[in-house]
Amino acid sequence: MVERYLEDFAPGQVYVSGRLHVDRDRIKSFAREFDPQPFHLDEQAARGSTFEGLAASGWHTAAMTMRLLVASDLKPAGGLVGAGIDDLRWLYPVRPGDELRVASEVLDVQPSKSRPDQGVVKLKSTTSNQHGKPVQILTADLIVKRRPT
Repeated sequence: MVERYLEDFAPGQVYVSGRLHVDRDRIKSFAREFDPQPFHLDEQAARGSTFEGLAASGWHTAAMTMRLLVASDLKPAGGLVGAGIDDLRWLYPVRPGDELRVASEVLDVQPSKSRPDQGVVKLKSTTSNQHGKPVQILTADLIVKRRPT
């Protein structure tokens, strides 16, 4: 897939990723290192939590979303370089055995006034499980190179 320059993006475009299987052991290993809370580490403790079962950390979900975005057809020139996040919501727990997929919609495209070689693409990425249930919604600005002249 060829990199997409700022001029290649337009509001309303949607890019869909492949799928990523969520593994029980990866949920626990991520949690041990980055979010060591009982509902991410121990099935029995998790049953008594608000999640009512083992759930991936929201930060793990965000990291898996990033992995799916990098592997998708989105391919902004210069890579997936974030300028900031406007909104990040975790809507539903991610469970062992889930299959995640990301659909990213271009909301806005703006050339930079101070850096003529780049601009910003506002992107809303919805991560859903195998049932089509959204588990995370992320709205972020990406820095994207302009096509060389």
